[in-house]
Amino acid sequence: MSSQLFDAIENLGKEKGIDKDILLEALEAALISAYKKNFKSATNVRVDLDESAGTMRVFSRKTVVDEVEDSQQEISLDEAKKIDPNYELEDIIEVEVTPKDFGRIAAQAAKQVVTQRVREAERGVIFGEYADREEDVMTGIIQRKDSRFVYVNLGKIEAKLAEAEQMPTEEYHIHDRIKVFVTKVENTNKGPQIYISRSHPGLLKRLFEMEVPEIYDGIVEIKSVAREAGDRSKISVYAPDPEIDPVGSCVGQKGQRVQAIVNELKGEKIDIVEWSEDPVVYVSNALSPSKVIDVLVNEEEKSTTVIVPDYQLSLAIGKRGQNARLAAKLTGWKIDIKSESEAREEGLLTETENTYSDIEEVEEDLFE
Repeated sequence: MSSQLFDAIENLGKEKGIDKDILLEALEAALISAYKKNFKSATNVRVDLDESAGTMRVFSRKTVVDEVEDSQQEISLDEAKKIDPNYELEDIIEVEVTPKDFGRIAAQAAKQVVTQRVREAERGVIFGEYADREEDVMTGIIQRKDSRFVYVNLGKIEAKLAEAEQMPTEEYHIHDRIKVFVTKVENTNKGPQIYISRSHPGLLKRLFEMEVPEIYDGIVEIKSVAREAGDRSKISVYAPDPEIDPVGSCVGQKGQRVQAIVNELKGEKIDIVEWSEDPVVYVSNALSPSKVIDVLVNEEEKSTTVIVPDYQLSLAIGKRGQNARLAAKLTGWKIDIKSESEAREEGLLTETENTYSDIEEVEEDLFE
């Protein structure tokens, strides 16, 4: 029976990808427990596992003392010297106490404990495998859903997509295949738990890294992402090499690259703008697609006043203030948008300055 048990341990280790030594340690602990339970012994015992011989032996361990107070834990010096004259006080004596039918009883009693250790070891392997995937994008299949979570199968584990991390414009159906952003991986008493998101800005960033080779290779850098999931996002990009067009790289030929990301995010609009260390340029770019006449910067308060043509005011602000809100989040600057007329009234813009309105009127005259 013992040799069969060792074979089972070895096969289990190979099948589950668990170190055999971990399972043998679990078996040893289980056998000690089984001995104490089945033979009602409180004695301090040690189990010796010999794989080559296929044997399991139990040894009772007793401390050599002058006067015995606990016969299960101690042995007198006189009795010890009868076994071996060399024993001294405080030595540990081991005496084999393996019962005849211990193999059968131990195997039955150890099964549950070993199974538990296998489960724990499997959890450790799974946690180690997924812990490195935090802040990464993974593809999974929706398995089920309830009022709180959508459960997504990521291969060896089921991840939780909380309601707050779902895209409000997206419907989730069982068996759908989706890409998710791993926000957190933690090891709990119930095993590894993986939390994922479809609304996190990191998902957009990772999708661009996957879709745009220039970003993956470090030729183009993503500087910032601002996102209102399912509706609209802005992403700022930069290329240290002036010969590289960072926005064009992200858009791709005929818009194929950005369109692939838009499709993955179920139609979410994405504005790609060029990053600049100059706040005037950066804020102007961030308010795309609106045109900007001027940007007045207050460095102390890290705020800007942006002047736009009258007919562009609503576009600059956006529906429910979305365009301005995303631009502020993207740049990290407060943005106060004023129309050209309002700016002139407040003396922020002089009559002699050329404006987009003036230029467009001239262009219209030329084409008429």
